[in-house]
Amino acid sequence: MPTYDFVCQKCNQRFDIFLTYNEYGKVKVTCTHCGSTDVRRRLTKVRIARSDESRMDAMTDDVSGLEGIEDDPKALGRMMRKMGREMGEDLPPEFDDVVDRLEAGESPEEIESALPDLGAGESSED
Repeated sequence: MPTYDFVCQKCNQRFDIFLTYNEYGKVKVTCTHCGSTDVRRRLTKVRIARSDESRMDAMTDDVSGLEGIEDDPKALGRMMRKMGREMGEDLPPEFDDVVDRLEAGESPEEIESALPDLGAGESSED
């Protein structure tokens, strides 16, 4: 049975109700906290699964904004943060540290010298 989210207009409490599709809209819903029938349905967030291709497209939608990015640490940081969000994967804590530093205006060279172990343990195949 689907769960429907409601909020009571009288006591402002949120609650869930299990209703069949046939019951929805026909059965009178009452607040589970105060018994009031003055309730309204809450619309919950919907998560949409996206393909890797659509995430990559979203990252490259505005390629004009990438011009001169190598000379602008703040823009580079914003682009990296957007890429991190779009990838939807767990990134190491160092990623956030580097992006925070870029967004603060620190150059990649300054960050690299301040974090000499950054990227240690990565294998490179030549």
